[in-house]
Amino acid sequence: MSIMNNALSGALASQLALSASSQNIANLQTKGYTRQSALLTAVAPSSGSGGVGNGVSVSSLLRFSDDYKTQQLWRTNSQLGEASQTQPYMTQLEKVMGDDESNLSSGIDTFFAALNAVAGVDPTSTPLRQQVVSTANQMAERFNSLNNVFSAQMQSIRQQRSALVDSANSSIATIASLNTQIASGNAAGNNVSSLIDARDQAIDSLANQMAIEVSDQGDGSRNVSLKTGQSLVLGGIAGTLSAEGTSDQVFKLNIAGSSFTLDPTKAGGQLGGLSSYVQDTLKPMQQGVAEIAKTIADKVNATLTTGYTSGTTLGKPLFVFNAAGSSNMLQVADNFQTADLAFSGDGTPGDTGNLQKLVDIKNQSITTATLGTVLIGDADTQLVGKLAVQSQQNKTALSTAQSMRDQADADWQSTSGVNQDEEAVNLVEYQNMYQANMKVMSVANALFDATLAMMG
Repeated sequence: MSIMNNALSGALASQLALSASSQNIANLQTKGYTRQSALLTAVAPSSGSGGVGNGVSVSSLLRFSDDYKTQQLWRTNSQLGEASQTQPYMTQLEKVMGDDESNLSSGIDTFFAALNAVAGVDPTSTPLRQQVVSTANQMAERFNSLNNVFSAQMQSIRQQRSALVDSANSSIATIASLNTQIASGNAAGNNVSSLIDARDQAIDSLANQMAIEVSDQGDGSRNVSLKTGQSLVLGGIAGTLSAEGTSDQVFKLNIAGSSFTLDPTKAGGQLGGLSSYVQDTLKPMQQGVAEIAKTIADKVNATLTTGYTSGTTLGKPLFVFNAAGSSNMLQVADNFQTADLAFSGDGTPGDTGNLQKLVDIKNQSITTATLGTVLIGDADTQLVGKLAVQSQQNKTALSTAQSMRDQADADWQSTSGVNQDEEAVNLVEYQNMYQANMKVMSVANALFDATLAMMG
């Protein structure tokens, strides 16, 4: 009887639809889960039968997904990763370089103030001379402390980038493996929605680490490449990233027997943000501070070695400057004594001719690659101001990226996320559908029994 077959198909279809709703509700809080729904299709009557139809079938399980919204989710995650990883380092530098108790400007001012004090009182005073040597040590320590902060950040970023490469390789391998499983599942006609969700989560994680482009393939797999064009995933083939070297890291990509050297500053995401910070902020800041230290050391040493301590005895260099990456970039020369301060311009005790030249150094200019030409006394303030501008720009970029990510996530949720109220309505409707079809089957059974009774 067609009435029984129709009712049975309706009951089975409603059961599958209820299963889809129950799966959605079960995954209400599952991150990255994409909701599903049974697509019901009326089954046409047999050709030439003149019947009303052969019930209903579930033609497929729909996966509610919008590729544009998913791609936007990944793009905004790359932008968020790029800005978020940089800000903690900038904030740390701002605090260190802007601290009145430890900044360079205060140390430089204190050193030249000690020289001024000698000039204004008595150039032969041992306590005042000792104050000059002491403030020279203090100023050198401030330069060294800040330089060590730069070096520590550099080391931390190297370790962080290496960890990012390892994490990215894990995501890349996961995407390639899931591509293979999804392609096989599609070929066998299986429901691969959970596999696609897992792959999209892996892609989203990778997108936070570096900016990527994703393209869909006919078998359901997805190819992934860097925004600069190099492929990371080709179907089931996974590329491998590497970070080589302990100082200036070199980044490489190997895939399908080919090797590429990558520019990390163009990678986007966390890797690109950290690399750009090193190149555009950290190294220029460290170089700028080193240039200030070297200029002060060279000018003070040159002036002292042309002056006299007493009679015809020339002065000795006060400072020793080492390379920018050294833990002791600037230091007072070993065994330097207060008597070695050559304040006299003509060898006469009490003369301040050379001391006045030392005091005047603060008002001389310095030319750096980072700042151009500025006064020595203003150089640190200029560096701090430049850092503040870069930090504020990054904070703005971070706030914008977070807003865009939140909006992209809300857009994705509107299409792919589970709505509890909507699923509750679906449960009632499909339950009613099931009960109605069971009632039809009961009626059909009663009609069948009545027919048999009439024929008996």
